[in-house]
Amino acid sequence: MTVDAQTFRAVLSQWPTGVAVVTTVAAGGWHGMTAGSFGSVSLDPPLVMVCLARNIHTHALVERSGVFAVSFLGKDQAAIGHRFAGREPGDRFARGSWSAAPTGAPVLGEALAWLDCRVAHSYPGGDHTIFVGEVRTAATPRRTAPLLFHSRSWGQLADPLPDEVTIADTGLAAALHRRLGASGTAPARVTRAGVARLLESVRAAGVRVRTPCPPGPAPGAGSRASWSMLVENAACLAEVPRESGVTAEIVDGPDAPRLVEAARARGLAVTGRVGDAFAPARQAGVLAAVDRLVAGGCAEIALDEGPEAASPLLVRNLLQEAVARARPVPVRVRLREACGLGLANALTAMKSGVRSFDVTLGGVDGGLCAEDVLFLAARLDVATPIDRAALVAAAADLESVWGAVLPGRTYRTAS
Repeated sequence: MTVDAQTFRAVLSQWPTGVAVVTTVAAGGWHGMTAGSFGSVSLDPPLVMVCLARNIHTHALVERSGVFAVSFLGKDQAAIGHRFAGREPGDRFARGSWSAAPTGAPVLGEALAWLDCRVAHSYPGGDHTIFVGEVRTAATPRRTAPLLFHSRSWGQLADPLPDEVTIADTGLAAALHRRLGASGTAPARVTRAGVARLLESVRAAGVRVRTPCPPGPAPGAGSRASWSMLVENAACLAEVPRESGVTAEIVDGPDAPRLVEAARARGLAVTGRVGDAFAPARQAGVLAAVDRLVAGGCAEIALDEGPEAASPLLVRNLLQEAVARARPVPVRVRLREACGLGLANALTAMKSGVRSFDVTLGGVDGGLCAEDVLFLAARLDVATPIDRAALVAAAADLESVWGAVLPGRTYRTAS
């Protein structure tokens, strides 16, 4: 006794697969269909297989032409998949940029990847034929999350939380120095010695601290974090000691490639920054900047929220694409606390592949509060190498120095 067809389909629907478009060329025209029955067969020689139902038109065309191509779809290409699955009328090749591969079979220019194959073997498989193709050419045009098929519906990967997050303080030093420079308005308790003490206490908690001026000798071997410095020009870079442990932060722009190259030549780690990254109309430009900075050799990419509050949807859409494109270079973000969206966007960023956040102790410059991010991580059971208790103590010290209640919402209860 064999399993009935309905049960068999129900069981197979629980096996998640990617979504691919199988195409071929025959009688002077392009043809194709959406398929989920694809797999690798061999690395040497490079062989893959597709299983096509014997009663469909594409099966006969592949059998006749002896060639086929496979284009893997990304999370944003469900419309293309629907068209090739016959769910939408019209020319199947009207969506996307299609071109002929060397065998003549068409491939999708915006696919996650594509394979161009000649049929090496074919085997009967019940109501299907198993076509084994020798891969002649292949490419990976872009990197993003894949389109998936599961339980008879299309979707994308779930958003898992990271195992660990870390933070860097990119706003406290500048905020304290501005307060020192505000003649007649700064409380007497804000002193240069107090500023230095606060910055060192934050760094000693395991937090990398951005300083507006070179911090002097490299931190000792026992330090758990280093300093960073925003490098705006060659003169600024020249002030940073070679191989000092200081991270050079360089903003994308006309001078960025030259500054990145010079910083790396000085033995410095480089963070490439992109400003106003989450503005609604900026995604294409931001992704192009990410590509440039990664190609230039940056050790990490930082995306900064601009003056307009970003929505979690915008944050998710950009970060899923940026993280995939930058990989293996990590992406970090600097978010603002605006309209109550700061922690919502931080959670969205975590679930979009971000593991590092640029924050400010106490949230005193409008940036996301360091203690709030760690409080959120703790409630999500996400680990951090930061000494949270030491950072909370530093926040309490900051409030006494600042002379006002801090914008941060959790430091009084986060110990």
